[in-house]
Amino acid sequence: MKAEVGDILVTEGPDRPRGCLIIALQRDDGAPPYVVRWLADGHIALVYPGPYTRLVHGIGPGRAP
Repeated sequence: MKAEVGDILVTEGPDRPRGCLIIALQRDDGAPPYVVRWLADGHIALVYPGPYTRLVHGIGPGRAP
């Protein structure tokens, strides 16, 4: 998985999908882990995406769709 700041990670869960905005990269090549802000509550965390996580490019703030 290769991401950029402003991309969205969506994790499918038992209740509903959860989304987070990538706000910082830990590696120059865009590989995990990512510093994210969860959209539901604004919590900031370091995330290693799991098998039920997909990357959505280009919809974050300041990015063209």
